[in-house]
Amino acid sequence: MAVAKKRRKSREINIGGVKIGGKNPISVQSMTNTRTEDVAATVAQINELARAGCEIIRCAVPSEEAAQALGEIKKQVNIPIVADIHFDYRLAISAMKNGADKIRINPGNIGDSGRVKAVVSEAKSRDIPIRVGVNSGSLEWQLIEKYGGVTAEGLVESALAQVHMIEDMGYDNLVVSIKSSDVMMSVRAHELISKQMDYPLHVGITEAGTLMSGSIKSAVGIGLILGQGIGDTIRVSLTGDPLAEVHAAKQILRTMGLRKGGIEVISCPTCGRTQIDLIGLANQVEEIAEEYPLDIKLAVMGCVVNGPGEAREADLGVAGGKGEGLIMKHGEVIKKVREDEILPALRYELDHWGEQDDKAV
Repeated sequence: MAVAKKRRKSREINIGGVKIGGKNPISVQSMTNTRTEDVAATVAQINELARAGCEIIRCAVPSEEAAQALGEIKKQVNIPIVADIHFDYRLAISAMKNGADKIRINPGNIGDSGRVKAVVSEAKSRDIPIRVGVNSGSLEWQLIEKYGGVTAEGLVESALAQVHMIEDMGYDNLVVSIKSSDVMMSVRAHELISKQMDYPLHVGITEAGTLMSGSIKSAVGIGLILGQGIGDTIRVSLTGDPLAEVHAAKQILRTMGLRKGGIEVISCPTCGRTQIDLIGLANQVEEIAEEYPLDIKLAVMGCVVNGPGEAREADLGVAGGKGEGLIMKHGEVIKKVREDEILPALRYELDHWGEQDDKAV
């Protein structure tokens, strides 16, 4: 598998025990969509996301009640929590006092430099990283006028100005994100900023959209950025269940050759030869695959004509036929089963993966 270029050298930042930047793996992030004040619902969602592979989670903190809830949430989860702060600098301070492992701020909407300095001082006293976030939708009007609109150059200038402001306050435990819903603008902005500072970069396409369009935009944008060796942590932003964000992010990293682990499911398109519910089968196989931390390729093919040949390079696979399926292992057919036995047969092979291979039939 082709892999991305050599990664850009960035400094290492510790977020509640999860290290990003340096030589650390690119981490997967998501954001809860529960009300943070609802501790039970937020904890349940975070733990579900963590089981799916989320390594850092962000929670909205729009109120003092939400900030205080972080303390109880932290007792019940095992991944770092990032407090998402807008407008009220006091919420950033409260979130840190209640155990946030990192805060996300846009200094441009926090207020004057005195308020930013108060946040920075609290972060410095606790050695809590600050993620400086700039989005195309919140770019300062001065930069919009300077560049004749929202541009990659404007995003970079805004981010660097805010970074330098915090550096001048004596703090450099920073992560930077510059996001746009415009894929190519995001790519260009990351190309520019990666040459001008060595802070870890949080990569994503903001407001990407719904499951299908958002996943495609994110895969293209994040993939192009990662392919240049840029990026230390990623979030796929989708309008929907955050679980889909985690699954998409993991798939992007595996496709780029930047992560191993987890079953890669490949499946063929349906055609006139298909005599099995291939769509339903492939979806069920993907759900089962999520349960196993195996670094293998699993093929789901729709017919017994070309299926065995197409699945030869997979570690495990099934080729469906009329009322039956062929189970394949390392390119060889090991058993023929009825259609209703396909999923139990695949699960059996996954349960016993690594044991002595079955003899081919």
